[in-house]
Amino acid sequence: MDFTTSALILSWAAIALLALVVSGLVRQVHQLSRGAVVRSPGRLGVTPGSSAPHADELLAADRETLLLFLSAECRTCAEVLAAAGRLDGPTAVRAVYAGDAPPATEAGVPVTENRPDLFTAYDAIATPFAVLVGTTGRVVRSEPLGSADALGDLVAAAPHHTSQPRSA
Repeated sequence: MDFTTSALILSWAAIALLALVVSGLVRQVHQLSRGAVVRSPGRLGVTPGSSAPHADELLAADRETLLLFLSAECRTCAEVLAAAGRLDGPTAVRAVYAGDAPPATEAGVPVTENRPDLFTAYDAIATPFAVLVGTTGRVVRSEPLGSADALGDLVAAAPHHTSQPRSA
């Protein structure tokens, strides 16, 4: 088989694969145009307004608490933890790890480690994940964080619930 024949066979194989991809796209467009319901993924984390699980062991008394669910292998998690150590204001911060926490950092944030049950209880399926809990022990916000900047935005945008002490 010479070069020209090989190139022709390879070209036809590529065209056939491209036709399959295009037919899949056309099928999806037809489904969307017929009004087929496209499901969005479910909500992540604990629903705002619900009671925070394990509040007695995780939350600071009479203060908002920001729970950060982190992974020792995650570089973004390390950046979020460092940013959490620089937060000003009435919000207490606690880092939670499913496994062992990384070696001590300068962040000065209390750490809870080897607690995969807390990841399940708070539905923290990705790291870094933040849960802001008000002074009443109710979840204010719960969402994954994409960067250290997102942490500051989350805390700044949250309504601060400091009027009532948290019930035991």
